Amino acid sequence: MSAPGRLVSTLWGSDPERLWPWARRLVAPVTLWLAPSSSAYGTERVPATGGGVVAANHLSAIDPPLVGALSPRTIYYMTKAELLEMPVVGDILMWTGAFPVRRGEGDRDSLRLARDIAGEGHMVGVFVEGTRQKFGYPCGVLPGAMMIALQEEVPIVPCGVYSFGWSRKNRMPCAVVWGEPIDLGPIPRSGRGYRRAAELVGDELRHLWRQAAEAISAGFPETLPDGARRSGPVYPPLRTTRAIDDFSVFELRKAAGGDVYRDQSAGHIQGRKEAY
Repeated sequence: MSAPGRLVSTLWGSDPERLWPWARRLVAPVTLWLAPSSSAYGTERVPATGGGVVAANHLSAIDPPLVGALSPRTIYYMTKAELLEMPVVGDILMWTGAFPVRRGEGDRDSLRLARDIAGEGHMVGVFVEGTRQKFGYPCGVLPGAMMIALQEEVPIVPCGVYSFGWSRKNRMPCAVVWGEPIDLGPIPRSGRGYRRAAELVGDELRHLWRQAAEAISAGFPETLPDGARRSGPVYPPLRTTRAIDDFSVFELRKAAGGDVYRDQSAGHIQGRKEAY
C-alpha cells in the first residue's frame, strides 16, 4: 500500500464499514454522472444484517461502483489482483473492502478470506461469471460464490445488472434489480451440490437481468410487476470516527511511512537523526 494509503487506513482504522458510508457520498454521484438516471429495484430485499454473498452478473466496467452505490450494505468485493496492485486505484478499492483474487487460478487464500468476511456478518460481492460478458446477457455461473455461502451457511443475495453498451463515451442509464435471498442450506456441500446451486442462482440472475432491461425500456417505473420498488443511491448513516486532530504527529508520520519514535520521558517526537 502507498504512503497515502497507509495514512488513510490509520485514520479510518482499516474498517470499510466506517469508511464506505462516507466514500459513497463521492462514489455515488460520480457513478450516476457516468450512468445518468440509473436506478435500483428491490433494495428492501437485501438483508439489513448478517453475512451473505452478493451474486451479480457482469456486463460493463461501471458494474462494481453501480452495484455498490445502489446497495444498502457495504460490499466486500472479490477483485482481480492486478487492480489492487495499481497505485491509488488499488488503495481506494481496498479502503472500501475489496480483496484480491487471482483469476484462472485455484486461489484458496481468497476463498478462505471471503468465507471469514461472510462468517463475520459482512456481505461478500462476487461477479459470478468470472469476467465481463461481451454479448450482453448472463453466462454460466462459477461455483466459488456457492461454496462460500454453503460453507458459511449464509444466503446468496442475487443481483441482476443491465449495463450492456455502457462506456465512458456512451454514458447510458443502467439498472440493478435485487432478488430475494436464496437459502442454499438443503443443497449438499459437494461438487455436485455446488454445481446445482450455481444453476439455481444462474436462473434467478437471468430473471433479474431481464427485469432490469425491461425497467430501462419502460422508463424506470416506480415498481416492477413483482412489487419491487424503485430507489436511487443508498446513503447509510455516517459512523463517527477519530478526527485527524486526535492523532499524534507520531501516528500520522508512521502511517505515511516516516521513520519516527516517541521519547516517552520528554513527551515529544523525534526523528531517528533529528528532532522536528
